[in-house]
Amino acid sequence: MPGEPGRCQPIELLGPADGGPPVCCAAMSQRWLVAFAISSVVLAGGCGRCVPTVNAPIMNSLFGWGGDTPSEAEAQSRLSVPPDYELALYAEVPQVRMLLATPRGDLVASIPRQDKVVLLARDKNDDGRPDEVRDLLTGVPRAHGLALSPEGWLYVGAASAIGRVRFDVATGTTQGALEYVVTGLPEGGNHWSRNVGIGPDGKLYVTVGSSCNACVEEDERRAAMLRYEPDGSGYRLYARGLRNAVDFAWRPASGELYATDNGRDLLGDDFPPCELNRIEPGGDYGWPVANGDRVPDPDNGAGQAARIAASIPPVFSFRPHNAPLGITFLSHPSQPLSHQGAALVALHGSWNRTQKDGYKVIALHWNERGEIRSEDFVTGFLEGEEVFGRPVDVVEAPNSGTIFVSDDYAGVVYAITRRGKRAARSETAPAGSVAQPAAADPLAAIDASERAALVAKGESAWNANGCAGCHEAAAADPGMVTKPLERLASRYDVASLTAFFAAPTPPMPAPPLDEPGRRALAAYVLERFGR
Repeated sequence: MPGEPGRCQPIELLGPADGGPPVCCAAMSQRWLVAFAISSVVLAGGCGRCVPTVNAPIMNSLFGWGGDTPSEAEAQSRLSVPPDYELALYAEVPQVRMLLATPRGDLVASIPRQDKVVLLARDKNDDGRPDEVRDLLTGVPRAHGLALSPEGWLYVGAASAIGRVRFDVATGTTQGALEYVVTGLPEGGNHWSRNVGIGPDGKLYVTVGSSCNACVEEDERRAAMLRYEPDGSGYRLYARGLRNAVDFAWRPASGELYATDNGRDLLGDDFPPCELNRIEPGGDYGWPVANGDRVPDPDNGAGQAARIAASIPPVFSFRPHNAPLGITFLSHPSQPLSHQGAALVALHGSWNRTQKDGYKVIALHWNERGEIRSEDFVTGFLEGEEVFGRPVDVVEAPNSGTIFVSDDYAGVVYAITRRGKRAARSETAPAGSVAQPAAADPLAAIDASERAALVAKGESAWNANGCAGCHEAAAADPGMVTKPLERLASRYDVASLTAFFAAPTPPMPAPPLDEPGRRALAAYVLERFGR
């Protein structure tokens, strides 16, 4: 009912994954819903808190309809990236949402409004576009979150379930049918996206958004992060109080898990902030009784002092209503030092502020004290009140360091690379190839006897930790997808590879070795796979 706290229930038809204009009257016909939503943009009143100021590309917020697809020239003239980088339009993919970069360099992309997942085959012919865009999975209700396990399973978050299918990285194809390993998840409501990730512990992590703007949920799995065994067994409520954690990622430098979270609406332009939360097992992040740094919620905070005091505040606050969605940590050695270890976050942009805000990709940087600062990474999606695009997800290709950004408003994927990288490629190289100079010996500076001892010790560590099972097809278990190692000297020396082993990129586990052990393993790997 209008004005009754916690009772303004949004219609699933209207609610996008990251929130949208809530509508109170569930019995309205679709025609009247559309008319009501559009008129509310003009009137912005008449239903108390149930009809806020709406200031967004309304058909995108309601139905996912976007703007015109930009040309390459328009994208490059409108969008700005840091001086070390350059941006190009990579592919047109209408209504694209989440991305997954495979070890081979392909992109897997979800299109929830078309119930499918597509594959963008890597750019082997070097024309700046995927060699092919093809359907990978169809008929997956509201397919959204994506994850790839070391064992070769592609996981997909659907409306009320989590599915998985065998995926061959080498060919970019699925094998067999999609099987649902988690079923019966609560569906519908304001936040319908289901997002997935495979942790360094090999477990399956799932986020489920709230059904409403601000209410007390009856199902504990709403507004929460869940954890399962890879086969869907062993359910655990991992963290709660997360209104709509659309994406999450593990920070390579520390192994900590971070999740973006969208703050509630209907409390004005400047409150509450959206959040970056460091997720702890069993943690409570406050929603719906608290917002931001333990500020009691005006609708649900009364009588909840103990829970509010015990809740975990965000480690970083985004501007209110910016709608942070995709997050990824940069770890490829080709990234400039200024961005090594930074987290990139896609801000989808506000829909209920009097002046639009967000609509960009930002970089988050941690200092030695764990403090976080932000800076713009991709801007130009918003000029004044004119929307050019709405970034959704951002990923880093493990094979090349290319950064990909999806935009569900323009219906495109952008590629961001180190400036001059493409120009440096040989004009005489065969089509689809990149001219690469012979790598120098990465162990040349080490005394011959020390080198032999290091390599022998490293080989023992390689065998003891079963590294071949992940990197050599001949030693892998049946069905296991391996990641071949080659030309590592073009990206690492002994020191940098030793540092990488201390905090490898998930899902690779950190080897249980001390500093000398990691150095020996680095020497062996570079000796064998460096050139």
